[in-house]
Amino acid sequence: MTRILKALLRWFLILGFSGLLLIAAAAGVAYWLVAPRLPSVAVLKDYHMQVPLRVLSADGKLIATFGETRRIPVSIDQVPDMLKHAVLSAEDADFYTHPGVDWRGVVRAGFHVLASGGNKTQGGSTITQQVARNFFLSPEKLYSRKLIEMFIALRMEGELTKDQILELYLNKMFLGHRSYGIAAAAEYYYGERLDQLTVAQCAAIASTFQLPSAVNPLTNTSRLIARRNWVLGQMLEHKYINQAQYQEAINAPDDAAPHEQPIQVEAPYLAEMARLQALDRLGNDALTEGYVVKTTILSTRQLAAVAAVRDGLSIYDHRHGWRGPEAHQELPPNATDADYGNALSSYTDLAGLTPGLVIASDATEASVYLPNKQTIKLSLSAMDWAHPYINETRVGAAPKAVSEVLKPGDIIRVIQDDKGNWLLTQIPKAQAALVSLDPENGAIQSLVGGFNFQRSKFNRAVMAARQPGSSFKPFIYSAAFERGFNAASIVNDAPLALPDPSQPNGLWTPSNDDNKFAGPIRLREALIESKNLVSVRLLDAIGVRYTRDYVTRFGFPLDALPSNLSMALGTASVSPLSMARGYAVFANGGYLVTPYFISEIDDRDGKPVYVANPARACANCQARLLENSPPAPPPASMLTNGVAAASTNAPAPASSVAMAGETTLPADAHNGEAAPVLAPHVIDIRNDYLITSLMKDVIASPMGTGYAAKTLNRPDLAGKTGSTNDHRDAWFVGFNGDLSTAVWVGFDDFGSLGKGEFGAKAALPIWIDYMGDALKGLPESSLPMPPGITTVQINRESGLPSDQGDPDAMSEIFKVEDVDRLHNQAMQQQQQSQDQQQANDIF
Repeated sequence: MTRILKALLRWFLILGFSGLLLIAAAAGVAYWLVAPRLPSVAVLKDYHMQVPLRVLSADGKLIATFGETRRIPVSIDQVPDMLKHAVLSAEDADFYTHPGVDWRGVVRAGFHVLASGGNKTQGGSTITQQVARNFFLSPEKLYSRKLIEMFIALRMEGELTKDQILELYLNKMFLGHRSYGIAAAAEYYYGERLDQLTVAQCAAIASTFQLPSAVNPLTNTSRLIARRNWVLGQMLEHKYINQAQYQEAINAPDDAAPHEQPIQVEAPYLAEMARLQALDRLGNDALTEGYVVKTTILSTRQLAAVAAVRDGLSIYDHRHGWRGPEAHQELPPNATDADYGNALSSYTDLAGLTPGLVIASDATEASVYLPNKQTIKLSLSAMDWAHPYINETRVGAAPKAVSEVLKPGDIIRVIQDDKGNWLLTQIPKAQAALVSLDPENGAIQSLVGGFNFQRSKFNRAVMAARQPGSSFKPFIYSAAFERGFNAASIVNDAPLALPDPSQPNGLWTPSNDDNKFAGPIRLREALIESKNLVSVRLLDAIGVRYTRDYVTRFGFPLDALPSNLSMALGTASVSPLSMARGYAVFANGGYLVTPYFISEIDDRDGKPVYVANPARACANCQARLLENSPPAPPPASMLTNGVAAASTNAPAPASSVAMAGETTLPADAHNGEAAPVLAPHVIDIRNDYLITSLMKDVIASPMGTGYAAKTLNRPDLAGKTGSTNDHRDAWFVGFNGDLSTAVWVGFDDFGSLGKGEFGAKAALPIWIDYMGDALKGLPESSLPMPPGITTVQINRESGLPSDQGDPDAMSEIFKVEDVDRLHNQAMQQQQQSQDQQQANDIF
C-alpha cells in the first residue's frame, strides 16, 4: 500500500512538474508571439496627461478653461498618504509587493470563469495592469487582451518604479463627471485640494475607480456609501486608520456637490478669441496639452466693463417700456412647489437676471417663485418703469396696479438692487459692445462683445461692421488741420444740396441732428456741437480722395471708407475695436498701435512658448528719439480693423476671429530679450494736440455733446459722440493718456434705437460708468503742449487775431506757422473794411 502511494505521489509530482513546464512553455511561446506587438512602456516616463487650456487675466485670474476633460496632474509626493492608502485598499492592497500581476488573483479569476461556464468577468487586475489597459489597450474583455495586458504590466514593472506607476494611475483614471485623476475629482466633488480631504472623502474617491459612471459621489449615493464603507473597512484591516477614524468616517454623510472650477473674471467673448488663436497657433494640442494663455485683460477693468454695459442696456431697455412676460405657463388649480419648479426648469439665471414664476398678483403686489424655492413679493414701486411698450419711440401710461403688469403663470426676470430689494426687469433687446485698450501698445484692457455670451456669441466688439456717425469726425478734422485749417477757421453751417442720382429728387440734402443751423461757425464750436453740415463742407474743401488716404493713418482700410462726401457723417464700416484703435493715435501722440490680447503662452511646465513684443508708441524712448522720422502712412499690413474680416460691410462670421492671429498676436519675443518695436508715426503731434483739445471741449463745454462726462471731474478726458440715421447706432469714443475706450449701442438687425437715442443718451452713460471705475485713483494723463504750438487772442466772430481791447476776444491755440498767415489775413480784412468805408464815405 505504501509502495502504491509513493508511486502515485511520484506520478503526481511528475505530472505537476510537467504541467508547470507546459504552462511555462506556453507562456514563453505566447510571449514570443506577442512580444513584437507589445508597445514600448518607456513612453510612460514622459507621458503627458490631457490637460485643458486655461485662459488667465493679466493679474492671474481665471477667465476660462477649454477641453473635454477635467484634469489637474499631481506628482506622487503631492498625494496624501491617507488618499494613497484608500486607493490601495480599494484596488490593490499588495501593489507594492507583487511583480505587476497578482497570480493568485489570476487563478481565482480563472476558476471563476470555469465555474461560470466561460463567462468573462472583470477582476484580478492589479493597478499596474489597469494602467497598462488604460494607456495601451481597448476595454474589450478578450483572453488575448488580458494576456497582453499581463505582459505589458510585467514589462512596466521592469522599467518603472512603483511610485511612477501609481502616479500614472492616480492621474489617468476616469472618476466620473468628466473628471480624470484624483485632484480633478477632489476639486469637482468636494471643492477641496487633496491635502484638505477627510478620511471619508478619500474613501469615497477611492470607491469611484471601479465603476466611475455608475458609482461616484454624485451618482447613486447609496451604492457609493456602501462601497465607501467597505473601503474604510479595508483601510482599518490594513491598519491605515484606527477604530476612531473608521467610526467617524462611517458616520459621515456623503457631502459631495458639483464644484465647477470658479471663473474669476467674466470675459467670455475674449476667452473665445483666445481659444481660437491658441488653436490657430498651437494646433489641436492647444486644448489638451495644458497650455496657459495669459491675456492683457485687467480683471478690475473687465468687471467694470461688464457692469457698465449691462447697467446701461437695462436703463435703455426700461426707458422703452415693458414688453410683457418672457413666457406664460398655465398653472393647475392646486399647484405645488413641484409644479412651480417644473415651470421654471428650462430657465436659468442670465447675466444676473433671475427667472421667476408669478404665482399670485393683485393691485398692490405679486408673489414670485424663484428657482431656489424662495417666494418674493413685488410691489408697484418695483415695476414703476414698466410702461407698456408700443414701439421704440412710444410707451403707454404708467401702471396703476401690479395686476396690470403681472399675472399668475407669467415667467419674468427679477434682480436685486444694492439694498437687497427685488425689482422687476427684463432681458434687453438692444445690444452693446465696449472695448478699451492701452494707447501705448494696443493691449486690450477690457472687452465686452454683447449683453450675454450664452444668449448670443456674436462678438460685436471686434466683428461688427457699423457706421460710427459723428464719432468719425475727429479723423476728418485731423485731415483738414493738415491742409491748413485750424480750430478758429470759419465754416458756414447752412443748408446744403448736392447732386445725387440715387435720391428721389436727385439731390442729397444732409442736415444737422436738430435741423437747426448756426451760420458761420468756428471749427472748435462745430465739433463741440457736432455740426454735420460743417463736416461735409470741410471734407468737400480738402477733397474726398486726400481724406480717405489720410484717414488710413488711423488704421482703417481704404475699402471701409466711402468714396463720397457721406464719409463726413460717419458712413464708414467700422468695429468698436477699430474706433478705439483710431482714437488711441490721438491718445499716444500720433502713433498707430495694433490691438492685441495675448501677452504670453506657457506650456504645462510654465515655460513660455510665446511672449508678445508689441509695437509701442514709446514717444520718449531713445530709439524713438534717434529715429526722428516725419509722420507717414502706416504699412499696408497694418490697415485692418484689428481683426480680420471685421472691416467688411457685413458682419464677420465667428470663425474669422481665428484669422486674427497675425494681426493681433504681436511679434514673438520669447527667444531672449527683445528690442522695443516702434509703432509707426502717423500724424504730427501738433495736429494730435489740436484735435485732442477740441475733443476735450466736447466734454468740458456746456454745449458739448459729451458734457455729461464732466461729472468724472477729469480734465484729461477727450472724446466724441456718434449717432447715425434713424438712431440705428449710438457711440461714444473717448480717451486719456491711459485708456482709449469705444462704446457702441444698437440692434443686431439695424433697427432704430428710438427717437432721441443719440450717442450722448444711449452710449455715453456706459462710457462714463466704465471710465470712472477704470481710472479711479489714477493721476491725470494727457499730452503736454508740444513745441510749435502757441496761444493767440482771436475775435470769436471772425476767428482772426484780435486787436488789443477787443471785447469779443478769446484765446485759441495754433501751429506757430499759422499765426503769421492769420495776422496777414486779419490785416487784409481790416484793409478791405477800410476801403469799403472810404467808398461809402464818397457816396
